[in-house]
Amino acid sequence: MERMSLLNLQSLLHTVVDETASDLHLTLGLPPVMRHHGRLKPLPGRTLTEEDLEKAVKELTPEEHLRELEETGSTDFGISFNDRARFRASVYRQKGSLAVALRVIPSELLSFEQIGLPESIKKILYQKRGLILVTGPTGSGKTTTQATMIDFINTNMDRHIITIEDPIEYFHEHKQSIVTQREIGRDVPAFPEALRRALRQDPDVILVGEMRDNETMATAIRAAETGHLVMGTMHTTGSARTVDRVIDAFAPEYQEHIRAQLSFSIEAVISQVLVPRKDGTGVVAAFEIMTKNAAIENHIRKSETFKITSVIQTSRRQGMILLDDFIVGLVRSGQIALQDALPFAQNPGDLQANSGGVGDE
Repeated sequence: MERMSLLNLQSLLHTVVDETASDLHLTLGLPPVMRHHGRLKPLPGRTLTEEDLEKAVKELTPEEHLRELEETGSTDFGISFNDRARFRASVYRQKGSLAVALRVIPSELLSFEQIGLPESIKKILYQKRGLILVTGPTGSGKTTTQATMIDFINTNMDRHIITIEDPIEYFHEHKQSIVTQREIGRDVPAFPEALRRALRQDPDVILVGEMRDNETMATAIRAAETGHLVMGTMHTTGSARTVDRVIDAFAPEYQEHIRAQLSFSIEAVISQVLVPRKDGTGVVAAFEIMTKNAAIENHIRKSETFKITSVIQTSRRQGMILLDDFIVGLVRSGQIALQDALPFAQNPGDLQANSGGVGDE
């Protein structure tokens, strides 16, 4: 049987895009596997050999990333697939063999309405300063949400937007704004360096693809405090947990100072998860929205983050909503089934009680 060639690899990518799958996995001893509507689905064909994987990796991977793979055992980069889509590629070694994970990056920027992001976020994007954190587990749509917010600013405001990404996923054209996109490893060596340099490049808006370390967090908070709108992502779920995660990233002797800075600079935390649709046609986003008010600011400054949840619960008129309340709304509207929603809830027992049994049939 014919070994994998460039044509076969392109055929696999065509299949992934045509089937609206989210990911493609190439792993030794299995046929190609795609993730479709949250579930893994093997594609027709024989199991992959080491030779298949080596050939696929050489076809996909730029030279500088092959060197990184050799040195560190893994590498991440973005690739374009004709004009149909972009993929975020992760090539890595496991059990001494190569493996590939490709995630589809939709080529079309989505609107607030298309992703279900509450309108209350729009007014925050008009602000000249502050920190907006987009949080959630891997694969929860954080990058898409950030791209939607950047596109809204780009379309409606004259700003200099600098994005720092690893790798660049969505490409933004200049509209009313100037959009400068810098890729880690190609345009700049690391997030802390890119963020420091960005402050000297006359930015209005700075997007940090991932806040991985306390140096990046500290610089982002300082930038938000000194007159820039800063967006960043973290892998936490829930507003209170996110605030705690930022503060806990610093040594105890610095935490009080960071807490004071954060209470002043933070404008919003958007936590999100993707829940399978009830009709099996894909996924729907569920959000928790925290926007700063006097109570939130006070609780962060006084190290009372456990009180943030109750503030969100009583501040719906200000556009806030808890993740579980958002999920209940999706269950009651028939978009998702209760049994599918429970694994994503912060408090599954309360969610089940509050849904009133709707959607669990």
